[in-house]
Amino acid sequence: MQLELEWPFKRHAGIFAGTQKYAGEHSWQSIVDENPDATLQKYSGNPASYDGIIARATGKLARRAARANIPVVNVWLSSPAAASLPGVFPDYSAQGRLRAEHLLTRGFSHFAALTADENRGESLELEAFTNTVREAGYRCASAKVSLDAFSGIHWRRTERTIATWMSGWKRPIGIYIGTELLGRVVAQACHNRGWRVPEDVAIIAGRNEEMLCESLHPTLSSMEVGYDHIGYEAARLLDRLMNGEPPPRGPILIPPEGVVVRESTDFFAVDDPLIAAALRFIAANSHLEIGQDDVARAVDTGSRTLQRRFQKHLKRPIAAEIRRVRIERAKRELAQGSLPLKEIARKVGFGETMQMYTVFRRDLGVTPSQYRKDRENRQT
Repeated sequence: MQLELEWPFKRHAGIFAGTQKYAGEHSWQSIVDENPDATLQKYSGNPASYDGIIARATGKLARRAARANIPVVNVWLSSPAAASLPGVFPDYSAQGRLRAEHLLTRGFSHFAALTADENRGESLELEAFTNTVREAGYRCASAKVSLDAFSGIHWRRTERTIATWMSGWKRPIGIYIGTELLGRVVAQACHNRGWRVPEDVAIIAGRNEEMLCESLHPTLSSMEVGYDHIGYEAARLLDRLMNGEPPPRGPILIPPEGVVVRESTDFFAVDDPLIAAALRFIAANSHLEIGQDDVARAVDTGSRTLQRRFQKHLKRPIAAEIRRVRIERAKRELAQGSLPLKEIARKVGFGETMQMYTVFRRDLGVTPSQYRKDRENRQT
C-alpha cells in the first residue's frame, strides 16, 4: 500500500480501511510500503516482495511495476500515470451534480464555486456543478486557487482571489468549495464582512472530514464520498488482475453516499421576506414544541395567510418544514454521537422517541436506530 497514511484524511485512511476489509476476507498478507517504486528497483531482476500494488501511483511506480509484471491499481485521479493504469475513483461528476441539486432544492438562484487549480477531481466536480446549475437556468461564478493555497506567497494570492470572487456575489447565494479548509476560510471571510451563513451564503464544502466540518460553527455541509468502498473495490480489482484477468476498459467510478447536511446549508432562500422570517423562526425554535400557529404569531400574520405563502414558495405546509428541520438535526445527532434515542428526540423537538421513530419510518424509510447503524457501518 502506498497511500500517505501520515495524513489522517479519509481519502487516505478510508481507502486503506477498505483494502484491509477485503484483505481480511480473503486472507491476504498486506504490506504497507511508502516507497514501492524504490522496493521494485531493489528487487530488479528478482521476485518482488509482493504480488500486486494499490497506490496513489506515481509515473515511476507505474513504469517499474510494468517491468516487473506486477499489477497496480491506482486510486489517485490526478496521478501522472492515471491514463495508463486501471483505477478506482470517486465519481466526481456525480458529486458535483448532487452538490448543485442540494443548493437548488434550498431555493437558491445565485451560485459560486471555488476549487483548486490542476486538481482533476475538483475540475470534474466543478464542470458537473456548473452544468447542473446552468440546466436549471442559472449561472455560476467560479474561481480557482493554487494547490498550495495555504503556503507563503500563494496564501496572499489566495486571499486576493477569494476577496475578488466574493465581491461579485449577489446574495443570498449557494456556493460549492472544493475542500473543507477553504470552506472554513470563506466562512470566516463571510463573518468578517457581516454576512450570515447560511442565510446570506450557504456553503457546501469538501468531502466530510468530520474534524473540519463539525468542530467550529457554523458546521459545514459536505459530501460523504465513501472512501472505504473505493478501497474495497480497488482490492477486488487487484485480486482479479493478480488472477490474470484483463483490466477494465476504463476506471471504476464509485458513486457518493450523499450530502451530509449541517448548519452551513440548513436554510431555504426565498424572496418573500415573510417566508424568510418564518424559516428563521423555525430554524431557531424547532427544538421546542411549536406548530404553525406559533410560527404565524412570530411573524405577525395569520396562519392561513402564512400557510398559503408556504405552499406557493416552498410547495409544502408549515408543519412539513418544521418536521424537515427536526429530521435533519436528528440525523446529525445520530451520525455524530452516541446520545440515547430518547434524549435525541427531546433535544431536536420530537418530544417522544416513538414520534421520532414514526417520522423516520414514514419520511426516510428507516428507523432512527437503523440510520445510526448505517452511518456507523460507513465509517468503519
